[in-house]
Amino acid sequence: MDSTLQSKPREDDQPRVDDTDSRDATGASAISVSDLSKTYGEGEDAVEAVDSVSFDIEPGTAVGILGPNGAGKTTIIKSILSLIVPTDGSAHVHGTNVFLEPDEAFRHMGAMLEGARNTYWRLTVRENLEIFSVIGGHDYRKRGAYLDDLIEQFRLVEKEDTVVRELSRGQKQKVSLACTMARDAEVVFLDEPTLGLDVESSIDLRRELSRLVREDGSTVVLSSHDMDVIQEVCDRVIIVNDGEIVVDDSVENLLDLFETQSYEITVDDTVSDDLRERLGDRYDASDFAMQGDSMVFEATILGDQFYDLVDDIRDAGLSVESFDSVELDLEDIFLQVTDEGSETLSVGSHYE
Repeated sequence: MDSTLQSKPREDDQPRVDDTDSRDATGASAISVSDLSKTYGEGEDAVEAVDSVSFDIEPGTAVGILGPNGAGKTTIIKSILSLIVPTDGSAHVHGTNVFLEPDEAFRHMGAMLEGARNTYWRLTVRENLEIFSVIGGHDYRKRGAYLDDLIEQFRLVEKEDTVVRELSRGQKQKVSLACTMARDAEVVFLDEPTLGLDVESSIDLRRELSRLVREDGSTVVLSSHDMDVIQEVCDRVIIVNDGEIVVDDSVENLLDLFETQSYEITVDDTVSDDLRERLGDRYDASDFAMQGDSMVFEATILGDQFYDLVDDIRDAGLSVESFDSVELDLEDIFLQVTDEGSETLSVGSHYE
């Protein structure tokens, strides 16, 4: 783990938690967050970054925590890592309360944080991997082959004896990732892990993260704006907006849900401005474009709204030439359930 995660929070900074039992009541979750809140400032200037967030993450799964900038996701992650002391609530890692027993909790965790000095820049690549292996409780002298594999995997063979401060930004990112993996932690937190990586290294990272979860049984918590890595690696997605969880569901369920709700529609003539506005209000219609004599646009349709949309088009004197479903990816879903996309979607009990 990053060396910044080795000091305890000050006693007077402790959140309001019940210290009678630092163990997760379920005893099953790799991570358990309960009613976590964080407010910065006081009075009229107070900003509520996180508002009573609760979730559990099972061992051996990969979970993506997503949200627009300022949504609260980084505060949540840093609270679990005990880098931020929350205003209220609790967080447990493998049954250990991270605020009351941070040293014990840190034994289970590894982290790579965006923009942080995650490695020792005055040491070489090889020396960093050896140190982080020791921090993880291992004898690096007996793990030479494993460290060699990490160096080769991240294409750092020619740089293994170079001090980190002399590396490029992308190479520093690779070293940070390799050091996180060198600890063999049960729970790994990665904040924007593909930032600065070339395409080939990013693909290698996805493969390694998938192996960590599927083969080694590690628990991975991943925050990234790279939706491809989230979609490929994660089993589940938690989307945070305005300090609250707005989506908590499996990637598969989200993709299945939205696949049948978005359509590309072709009509036989130009859609008037009035009709565009009406279709936009009712069906989130957008991307109107002429293709020859026809006009194509996209719309999101819930339930039996399909028939209402067709009626609206016919009432305007137009005919539908084609009606094709559009397969959305995770980025489309993210935009639709945050303020960067449509306002609110009522799609089942997994959504708050």
